[in-house]
Amino acid sequence: MSTSRALQPFLRLPTALRGAGFAVSPDQTIDFIEGVGLLGPRDMTDIWRAGRALFAIPQERLAEYDAIFRAIFLGHIIQAPAAGDEDDDVEAYEPTGDAQTLDAPDDESEVGAEAVTAERLGQRALSDGSDRALARLQRDAARALPRRKSYRRRTVRKGDRLDMRRTLREAARRDGDVLRLWETKRKERQRRVLLLIDVSGSMKDGSENLLRLAHAVVQSAERAEVFTLGTRLTRVTESLKPADQSSALARASETIADFDGGTRIGEALAAYLAVPRFAGFARGAAVVVLSDGLERGSPAALIDAARRLSRMAWRLDWLSPLAADPDYVPATEGLSAILPMIDHLGDGSNINTVTDHILTMARAA
Repeated sequence: MSTSRALQPFLRLPTALRGAGFAVSPDQTIDFIEGVGLLGPRDMTDIWRAGRALFAIPQERLAEYDAIFRAIFLGHIIQAPAAGDEDDDVEAYEPTGDAQTLDAPDDESEVGAEAVTAERLGQRALSDGSDRALARLQRDAARALPRRKSYRRRTVRKGDRLDMRRTLREAARRDGDVLRLWETKRKERQRRVLLLIDVSGSMKDGSENLLRLAHAVVQSAERAEVFTLGTRLTRVTESLKPADQSSALARASETIADFDGGTRIGEALAAYLAVPRFAGFARGAAVVVLSDGLERGSPAALIDAARRLSRMAWRLDWLSPLAADPDYVPATEGLSAILPMIDHLGDGSNINTVTDHILTMARAA
């Protein structure tokens, strides 16, 4: 079945971006099309902005994105710059499908010793494993994870509101005799747990264990969402739903294309918040960011995203492997600036400490 002519540019743009070295997943393509539909764009600028947000275009590559967008939607031809070092070229596409080259700008930022902004895609085979902490998480999650009051009510012996409907119904059965005044109270339900896991190169030693922990959370929590952050944003909740850990981790490995790559946390969080369905996951949720915070992107993007998340979430916690040192003080500009916006900055160096934190969030609050 052929796609409509109006839809073709929206499908060609992600393809062209992937060919130019941008990390664009099929999920992002679907979200881009749905997002533009919900936005109801008034002009081409609105579509340009939606694409920039949903595909998490970094500031330093805006010129490339703009050129590719104009080629796809406006029919402009991408002009190749003067010949240079071939190793620094990236590929883009004209509307005809012929390849041209665009010179990629150098990244000279030095923030973060191991964090890089370069788009380096990769996949990793994730090993299976069992851990007492994960078993404890699955055993205790039902009673330990934070809960909130629902708007739905249930009948109880002692509540805070009279259940007139049931009281009158029982009285009608007994010819008007009221033998008992029934009461109700609000039900409780588990808060959604939202895990945002950094899978960049600087988190290489711990990202596999964090995904094992994420699988345990998805299996044990009533409602849980898991996203990975690196040079892009990837939703891995569906991949982690199989009960068998090895199968779930294999699916997650295939889904995540930016393992051990660069670090653009701010842009990835901005892309998360730009999708209404994703942003809704954070509303009233227990949000846990698992990252060392070695951001090489714009601190402004991270600060803005953290401010918005803190307003939406019930609780925003940041767990860093660097915080295992009792004297740890955030050194990056972005993480230092968002300290007043987060509820807790703690140790995320191993599964035990992260599990302890997740299971004690309710008591800490």
